[in-house]
Amino acid sequence: MLDLWLTIRSTSFCIIKPFEEACEFVFEKKIVSIFGSKGFPHSSLWDHVGLSEDKPKEGGWSPKIIAVWTWKNEIPNTFPDEVFYGKIPGGDAVLMDMEYLREEHYPKNHMPVSELDPLAQAIFDHIRIEPWFTGGLRKVVMAERVHKKSFRYGTQKTPDQFEHCSIQ
Repeated sequence: MLDLWLTIRSTSFCIIKPFEEACEFVFEKKIVSIFGSKGFPHSSLWDHVGLSEDKPKEGGWSPKIIAVWTWKNEIPNTFPDEVFYGKIPGGDAVLMDMEYLREEHYPKNHMPVSELDPLAQAIFDHIRIEPWFTGGLRKVVMAERVHKKSFRYGTQKTPDQFEHCSIQ
């Protein structure tokens, strides 16, 4: 039985259930999207979680959505020096191994802040001082500037600038 389990685990597709396996998956793959999207070249946490997608009869979210939504925050909070959570160009939310971020992703995608558009610079000005939750940051930046769609675009343009800053 153990041999079968090891064989299944060694394939490119594994079924994740507990939090510890989700952490192992992120460290093994180096970069994973949270929910996956067409054209994303890497694995997604969503596609590899072996929990039910059925909503409970009493309402609410499915066990799978609860797990993935919780883990997207819990993994980088548990391993803040080893896992980055943010968006990459194209808008996909990802969990990324910090070593991969420093050695692969950041060098290919970094732009000096001075070259970013004004909205992305405004977002950077806020998060370089302290971490923000997206909702609060959106309210402040929108009050200062523009509408929601532009804010979303600005956050997609800025994450690679902030290895030690946080948009949560």
